[in-house]
Amino acid sequence: MSEDPAVQEGDRRSGVGNVDKRSQQSPLHDPRFSGFPTACATTWHATEAERTRVLDGLQPMLHPAGLAQTRFVDLKSERDGEVWRVFIYVPLDEPPPGGWPLLVITDGNAMIATAVDALRVQSSYPASTNVGPGVIAAIGYPTGDAYDPLRRSFDLSPPPGRSYPPFVEGGAEVLTGGAHRFLQFLEGEALPFLDGVAPIDPTRRTLFGHSFGGLFALHTLFSGSEAFSRFVAASPTIYWEDAGLLDSERRFTALPRDRDLVLHLSAGEYEGGALAPFQYGREDTEKRLANALTARTLDLSREMAERLSALPRARVSYEVYPGETHMTMLPIAVSRAVRTAFQIHTVEG
Repeated sequence: MSEDPAVQEGDRRSGVGNVDKRSQQSPLHDPRFSGFPTACATTWHATEAERTRVLDGLQPMLHPAGLAQTRFVDLKSERDGEVWRVFIYVPLDEPPPGGWPLLVITDGNAMIATAVDALRVQSSYPASTNVGPGVIAAIGYPTGDAYDPLRRSFDLSPPPGRSYPPFVEGGAEVLTGGAHRFLQFLEGEALPFLDGVAPIDPTRRTLFGHSFGGLFALHTLFSGSEAFSRFVAASPTIYWEDAGLLDSERRFTALPRDRDLVLHLSAGEYEGGALAPFQYGREDTEKRLANALTARTLDLSREMAERLSALPRARVSYEVYPGETHMTMLPIAVSRAVRTAFQIHTVEG
């Protein structure tokens, strides 16, 4: 299997990707937490002490995430019983009349802490950052690891998908092609759930993903989904499975549109024909270089940005992060997603 670079660059160990069974057993008295959204919605108009007291009273349904104003819930899909862990950050400020802007992030376990810290710092200095407060929902899995390679391989890759050998000897077969199902969960279950947790502005929902998550963000855009108004795709694996995403792009661009297209694409400097200096002279140098030349993340992202920029009503930007690899660019990309989702004044160009 030609792996997602996020998996290639990770230090794999036995058992990575195995779901923590204990976390799956979190008490979910109702898969939709019927009483939870209404109770939460009332807290955002209360004092800080009252909000904290109500949130704490929702245990064990809503769990502390170890971050300021952040909880997580294991949300069980009514469609197929699959469980996703949803990390939710809600600011203590009074919500604006139209509701909070929302940033939805894939690979939530790996992203939530960086995203929350970036938003808290930047929204504290709006005159210097052009960033205001908002809600973050990072969609991940019931595991203690940063990633669940098996589930993300399926959830974040477009159909039709394929099957691949296990990541580790004796592991499960790796399946891809589940992006449509995951999008159905986001649109039909996760977003309505979040609307109950806090008042959300439906016109200011941003989807962000990195690597396979970037591939999923682009798939969502090209599928015609109206759930999100802005998209941020960092180091998207456009090449994946014979670059089938490009067919979706062609169909998308051929159709008339009555909505603005807002998209930010990015890649690290060392996601093209050259590796980072520290990656040369190692046992895996040739393999890494071959993988980079196959993925062509930098070039494919740039070329896509050029094509989409020519469309009417399109506001498309492309950025290369100097000195960064596929994985080291991640904190910068998260910060860019925060700036895109929560910008106070729209800046053209």
